[in-house]
Amino acid sequence: MGIFDFLTGEFIDVIHWVDDTRDTMVWRFQREGHEIKYGAKLTVREGQSAVFVHEGQLADVFTPGLYFLETNNMPILTTLNHWDHSFKSPFKSEVYFVNTTRFSDLKWGTKNPIMLRDPEFGPTRIRAFGTYAVKVSDPARFLTEIVGTDGEFTMDEISYQIRNIIVQSFSRIIAGSGIPVLDMAANTRDLGKLVASEISKVVAEYGLTIPEFYIENISLPPAVEEALDKRTSMGLAGDLGKFTQYSAAEAMTSAAGTPSGGGGMGAGLGMGMGMAMAQNMANQGPWGAQPAQSPAAPPPPPMEHVWHIAEGGETKGPFSKAALGRMATEGKITRDTYVWTAGQDGWMKAEDVQELAQLFTILPPPPPGA
Repeated sequence: MGIFDFLTGEFIDVIHWVDDTRDTMVWRFQREGHEIKYGAKLTVREGQSAVFVHEGQLADVFTPGLYFLETNNMPILTTLNHWDHSFKSPFKSEVYFVNTTRFSDLKWGTKNPIMLRDPEFGPTRIRAFGTYAVKVSDPARFLTEIVGTDGEFTMDEISYQIRNIIVQSFSRIIAGSGIPVLDMAANTRDLGKLVASEISKVVAEYGLTIPEFYIENISLPPAVEEALDKRTSMGLAGDLGKFTQYSAAEAMTSAAGTPSGGGGMGAGLGMGMGMAMAQNMANQGPWGAQPAQSPAAPPPPPMEHVWHIAEGGETKGPFSKAALGRMATEGKITRDTYVWTAGQDGWMKAEDVQELAQLFTILPPPPPGA
């Protein structure tokens, strides 16, 4: 650098940062010897914060706006005022620009399965993955706790630590939630909010927050998923016999489509075995034994008729046969009383109905010689 360029930099001091990357969280403004002159213009754009560090100590945090560094806590001596130091000021200051926008679409996932007790399946394992967003909420704390003196700090340098925090919090919450595995898909939104709240409490110590957290998928081990698929297929099949026949048909189709040296012989053999297996299992109980022959169900009892009677131009009833018997004994109905029941063609006298005629012959006849 020539002497003219150096002096130009000393007279014009504009401090700003235009980020052309997608992952830079902190960028340190580069100045010859870290010297910032009195009256320098500091531009902080939206989505940024500027942290001023003077002689190794954090002095101030600037929010978006235009500032002139003219206060007493800023370095007021410059190299132009100190020729005896050969253009090297004893006041060393630094400006760190902190990106306060959201870093979104960051991936997380469980490296190892999470053990939990499911109310339906018992002890089981699940895996999960999704996305999250992170944002710097406290630039000063983030700079002192995480960045340090790193002149260009990127998201990759802290994403691994955040993923570990996410997995730890997610494992603890999901294992203690008591939500059945089959119902977790319907509760991913609430689980995501709960996990984000727990994670934010931890990363707040780093000056960060988690404004977004999404659970994209929760899956069971392949063996459990396969067993669950079989259970679902059995439920769709309806009964064991039809499911067995369906399985046999699938086996025959698979055997017919498998190339073998026997050609059509292999297909015929697979078909015969499938049909024999289907017939054999359809005739067997759940443990392979012949089921005991259950006795034939008795025929249903005959339906008892109920009767209506015509008396004084009005219809009364219905009455059971037993009720009509009592009425006949009390003389309330006679043989000439008209009766009707469902299925009978019109009104008939009680003595003309075979089922009711016997009601009038239950009394013994007069004794001989009476």
